[in-house]
Amino acid sequence: MKKRSLFLIIGVALLGVLSGETLPANPSIQPSAFFSGSSGLPSFVELAKKVGPSVVNISTTKNAKKVQVPDMKRFGPPGSRDPFDDFFDHFFGGPGFGGPVERPQKSLGSGFIINHEGYILTNNHVVEGADEIQVQLDGNKKYQAKVIGTDPKTDIAVIKIEAKNISPVALGDSDQLQVGDWVLAVGNPFGLDHTVTAGIVSAKGRVIGAGPYDNFIQTDASINPGNSGGPLFNLQGQVVGVNTAIVASGQGIGFAIPINMAKQLVPQLMSSGKVTRAWLGVGIQDITSDLAKSFNLPDENGALISNVFPGSPADKAGLKNGDIIRALNGKEIHESHELPAMVALLPVGQSIDLKVLRDGKELTLKVNLGEMEKGEKLAASSTKVNSEELGLECRDLTPEEMNELQLPKGNHGVIISGVDPSSEAASVGVQVGDILLSLNNVKINNSSDVSAASKKIKKGEIVRLFIKRGDATIYLAFKK
Repeated sequence: MKKRSLFLIIGVALLGVLSGETLPANPSIQPSAFFSGSSGLPSFVELAKKVGPSVVNISTTKNAKKVQVPDMKRFGPPGSRDPFDDFFDHFFGGPGFGGPVERPQKSLGSGFIINHEGYILTNNHVVEGADEIQVQLDGNKKYQAKVIGTDPKTDIAVIKIEAKNISPVALGDSDQLQVGDWVLAVGNPFGLDHTVTAGIVSAKGRVIGAGPYDNFIQTDASINPGNSGGPLFNLQGQVVGVNTAIVASGQGIGFAIPINMAKQLVPQLMSSGKVTRAWLGVGIQDITSDLAKSFNLPDENGALISNVFPGSPADKAGLKNGDIIRALNGKEIHESHELPAMVALLPVGQSIDLKVLRDGKELTLKVNLGEMEKGEKLAASSTKVNSEELGLECRDLTPEEMNELQLPKGNHGVIISGVDPSSEAASVGVQVGDILLSLNNVKINNSSDVSAASKKIKKGEIVRLFIKRGDATIYLAFKK
């Protein structure tokens, strides 16, 4: 099923390759070591022994603000000492209880050692905002850690401890994982250190709304609070994922960041503490079945461009609204969320080839990726027209509104002032306040254009709207 329309400013860039000990090539364990007996059932004993010393438990502390606690002494008679006073004094700050007290916030997570110098990979949300980070190795040795680099958009962080004689993990290739492969999760769920759970890869390429670069491995290996940042191993003892998220209402549903994505981020995090991202400069969305029909597409594959930012690399390369990106450097794109994940593996400044469908014709455009700076984002009267055929009420924009909305040159648009809740337009998400820019590829400059264009559409034909909503522009389609 297609996901809801996305508006993404695409890009990521990733520089460098890991060298030396950053990515240790530890000898992997042979799968045959796990299978024994006539039943052929797996045993993870040797694997757990091998990888255990490389997994760490992480506990963090945030300095708490003062919290007002109710004064329980009011329940005793005047001048008396309530028997519960000693209890509350002990746990909530002693004499004078009832005033503000400090309560430090503590949390638990997991991580894994990635080289002999004490660098540890974990989740950003495990260490974000922490005033103190303590790492416990297998054998209960504890060390203070410092944050080296974080990337909130992918929820990856690198921290470091000063320790000797430590065992780094071997990093595998998450692209080689297949649905049904056995995997092992090791971590600190609910504070139970070095807990080992096993399961299989349930799915790949999951989008769960965690960020613009969602591309999760789904597994039924038990993952719980405290597992975050811990490793997901394959049967060769190589890390293939970073355990990150769970479905709170479900069991046997956990998500891990593919290690191939993390491997691309680590060099930048270690060298500069952050990730420098590339910029393509388009807004994209999924292609619904009705949109596919309206564009005369053979299928619903690809990323539909709903916005090209002026002056962006995409704009300079000649990409246009309505283009469908079908492949990047020869690799096919099936759903729109795949495009940012693919760009995420490319460095700033690289030239890429995009295979694009435009008006039914295939063309290849070359784009030089730019660099995304932090925070970059990009008449008449009130005459109304009722389009009963479409279930819409529209009115012209005032000059002030056109100026404020910064509409594309040569395309004024009209504002949608009413939507029939029982109409097909409402069912696909058309909203009051949307700016209608075109209707079935006909530019809309005033409300009479809407009336004229809608009358040309026959019953049962596809209606395609190109609208502006806030800072985004999107396509919506339905049958008349």
